[in-house]
Amino acid sequence: MSGTFSLGGDLTVNRLGYGAMRLTGEGIWGYPADRDNAIAVLRRAVELGVNFIDTADSYGPHINEELIKEALHPYADDLVIATKAGLIRTGPNEWHTLGKPAYLRHALENSLRRLGVERIDLYQLHRIDPEVPLEDQIGELKKFQEEGKIRHIGLSEVDVEQLKAAQAIAPIASVQNLYNLATRHHEAVLDHTTEHNIAFIPWFPVATGDLARPGGVLDAAAKEHGATPAQLALAWLLRRSPVALPIPGTSSVAHLEENVAARDIQLTDEQFEKLTALG
Repeated sequence: MSGTFSLGGDLTVNRLGYGAMRLTGEGIWGYPADRDNAIAVLRRAVELGVNFIDTADSYGPHINEELIKEALHPYADDLVIATKAGLIRTGPNEWHTLGKPAYLRHALENSLRRLGVERIDLYQLHRIDPEVPLEDQIGELKKFQEEGKIRHIGLSEVDVEQLKAAQAIAPIASVQNLYNLATRHHEAVLDHTTEHNIAFIPWFPVATGDLARPGGVLDAAAKEHGATPAQLALAWLLRRSPVALPIPGTSSVAHLEENVAARDIQLTDEQFEKLTALG
């Protein structure tokens, strides 16, 4: 119901995707407490029509990609799996940027092996490394593309100027930034990607913070729809821009089903404007 988007102009995906990060241990480190449940969540997502799954080599690390292969390989023809590189892990909740070309190539080769594919549909630079020239980082991703090892290039946590600088080096198909109903400091990036038909992947999309307080606008709108505040937050994102591809993550099948149901919610113009005004 929420429609589709043509990622990179040639990969059609249902706009409400799934972020697999939570299918790891505490601190996004190690194996999940219940491996069978993690497999069940991934398979249920596909059953519900989700055909865009986001992961990264740093989730686990490596474990998230392994679980996706275990659960879903061989992949359905229309299933797009996006992964990322550019962050290394030294422990739970510890993240360090590393964008050296040699490391990015090492990461790519291992992601190809773990996912069991010859080409990754969307390969994202998890963070721009300020210690490495942007030309070297994006240039290496462009080489991967030319070699046929990745289909499209994406960025994460960038501003408009960084996006433009990267676009001068290689075509950029997507941007993945923190953005939700309560946190909107990337409005300019979303507007730019909307104007240029670049996918915008808001991570942490169901965050509502104090906006979900009882009696508030979000609470009232949720009750009108017989929905949850999280579902309304997702419905708002889907309405906010036709290039928005929210990727709510969860380790619960029930919560997954609840999130996916948000694609059927149609906000009225008045509800959308009231929710927008909360930001």
